[in-house]
Amino acid sequence: MKKVLLVAVMAIAFNFAKAQDYKPFQLYSGVGYAIPQGGGGFLFDIEPAYRINDQISVGFRWELAAMARVVGDTEASISGTSSYSLNGKYYLGSSSFRPYVGAGVGAFGLASISTGVNGAGAGAETKIGFYPRIGFDWGHFNINIDYNFIPSSEVDGFDTNGDPATFDVANSYLGIRVGAFLFGGKK
Repeated sequence: MKKVLLVAVMAIAFNFAKAQDYKPFQLYSGVGYAIPQGGGGFLFDIEPAYRINDQISVGFRWELAAMARVVGDTEASISGTSSYSLNGKYYLGSSSFRPYVGAGVGAFGLASISTGVNGAGAGAETKIGFYPRIGFDWGHFNINIDYNFIPSSEVDGFDTNGDPATFDVANSYLGIRVGAFLFGGKK
């Protein structure tokens, strides 16, 4: 049993000890379009990451998205959604064009939601969400698409007849962004 454990530890150490072609630290920043159900907006993010090896990186993403969307039959606005999440990427190639797949999970802070016509509103809240992502690095540029799955919120207001009503607001959104990164390129 000790020999098996020793061989396993040596294999893991060898995997981490082999030379990497890419610098271990990366700082990414991007801007893009946020597409919630029935609306749209913009987003901005900053993402520092650490490459465990040339194929795997782990990182932290801070994102701010400002969106407008539909609640019931009227347009509503949300002043912003900010998220703090941990994520990972698996790179599928080693050339200057590097596609990847990944996922992340974290806290999504939802700002208050309001509508003008039916008087609906909901206070700020924080929900746990996750996102799968795909994208590619090309040199020091990046294009990324992710879908942020966030549980819906309930908004109290009035229907078109003026009667009290509760609306479910979908908080999930598609994020499409372009950006660049410092560090993290080829050695």
